[in-house]
Amino acid sequence: MALTGIQIFKYLPKKNCGECHFPTCLAFAMRLAASQAKLSDCPYVSDEAKKFLGAASAPPIKLVKIGQGDGAVETGDETVLFRHEKKFNHPTLLALNINDTLSSDEINTKVQEVLNSEQERVGQQLKVELICLNCQSNDAEKYQQMVKQVAEKTKGPLILSCKDPKIMEAGLEIVATRKPLLYAATADTLDAMANLAKTKGCPLAICADGPSALSDLSEKATALGVEDLILDSTSRKAGPMLSDMTQIRRSAIKKKFKPLGFPTIAFPGNETDDPDLAVSRASIEILKYASIVVLNDISDAIMLPLFAIRQNIFTDPQQPMQVEEKLYKIGDADENSPLLITTNFSLTYFIVLGEVEESKVPCWMLIADCEGMSVLTAWAADKFNAPKIAKLVKTNNMEDQLKHRELILPGYVAILSGEVEEELPGWKIKVGPREAVNIPKFLRSYKAAF
Repeated sequence: MALTGIQIFKYLPKKNCGECHFPTCLAFAMRLAASQAKLSDCPYVSDEAKKFLGAASAPPIKLVKIGQGDGAVETGDETVLFRHEKKFNHPTLLALNINDTLSSDEINTKVQEVLNSEQERVGQQLKVELICLNCQSNDAEKYQQMVKQVAEKTKGPLILSCKDPKIMEAGLEIVATRKPLLYAATADTLDAMANLAKTKGCPLAICADGPSALSDLSEKATALGVEDLILDSTSRKAGPMLSDMTQIRRSAIKKKFKPLGFPTIAFPGNETDDPDLAVSRASIEILKYASIVVLNDISDAIMLPLFAIRQNIFTDPQQPMQVEEKLYKIGDADENSPLLITTNFSLTYFIVLGEVEESKVPCWMLIADCEGMSVLTAWAADKFNAPKIAKLVKTNNMEDQLKHRELILPGYVAILSGEVEEELPGWKIKVGPREAVNIPKFLRSYKAAF
C-alpha cells in the first residue's frame, strides 16, 4: 500500500535544507508520495528510512535494464500517465525482428540495417536500439547458429525470442554475459524460463491473455525470484492492444498495483503484411504506452514517422529543446556572406539550417538564447527584441568579421527592423521570408544582389 506524504515525512531528516530542490522536507515528502521525486534526491536520509521508504519511493513502473556495459538500454521508471504531468523518462525502445529461418546473408543484411538505422533529427541521434532474434525453426542448433552470427556482428542489446525453454537455453549459452531480454514465459513454461532468467541474471518477458491473467503470472514470476519483468498481454490488433496497454499503465500509476508495474512490449507487425497498418499500430503503441516495439521492417518509410512520433512524445514539454547561443558558420561562409539571426528553439534552428544548406549559399547564423522559444513566441514574450539582437551582434564582433553591415531578420518579426537599426547605427536590416521553405529562393536572390 502506498504511503501518504505525511507518513513519508516522519522518516525524513526535517532539515529543510533545499538540497533536494524542494523548499521543505514536507514538500519533498508530498512529491515522493506522488512519485514525482526520488528518495536519493535527499542527501541526509538515514539508512533506516531508506530501507523503510524504498518501496514507497520506487517508481510505479519498475526500471528494467537490457544488455550490459555501454551497449545496455533502460526502460520503465515511469511515474505519470500524461507527459504534461511531469515527463516520460525513457523513450519507447525500437527493435528489429530477425527470424532464424533466413539465410546467413539475409541475417547479415538485417543486422546491417539496424547498424545503419541512426538518423539525426533536430539535434538528436535516433536509432533502432534492439535486435530481436526469433526462433521460427524450432531447431536449437539453427537458433544457436543465428544467435552466434548476430552476436559477432553487433555489441548492441538483444532480445532472445523463443517459447521453448530448451531452445532458449541453447541460444542463451552464446550471449548470457550480455544479459539479453528473454521472450517469453507463459503459464506453462514459467518455471523453466524463470530459472534461466534468475540463473543468468537476465530480464524476462511474460505472456498472458489480458491484464488480469498477466498480473497473476507476474506475481508467480516475482515469487520465483525474477524481479525484472517485461509484460506482453498478447493483443496484436489496435483496439484490444490500446485497451490492454492503458489498463496496465493506469493500474500501475493510479492504483499502485505492483503486479502490473513493469514495462510492456508490443509486436505491431505480427498478423499483418501491410506496412501501413504496422506503422499505424506502432504509432499507437508508442503513444499508449509500449516500452518496447518490435518491428518486422525498419525501412526509412517506416522509421521516419516512428522516430518523429517518439521524439515528440518523449521530449520534456517543460524543457524546450534548445541549441547553444552563438554564431554558427554554414558552409564556407566568409566576410562577404549573409548574416541571419533567429532563436535557439531547436526545431526553428534545424529547419532554418536545412533550408540554408539547401540554398547552397554560405551564411553566418546568429542564434539568440530565447529560452527555447520559437520566433513569434519569443517576440511576444519580449525575449527576442531589438536590444537583445543588437547586443548579440556586438558581442560576437560581427563588424570585425564582416565587410558588410547587413542583418537578415525572420519575416515574422519584420516589425523589429526599425528598432534594430536604431540599436545598430550604420547597419541595414533586411527582412527575410516568413516561412522557412522560402529561404533558399530568398538567399539566392539576396546573394545576387549583394
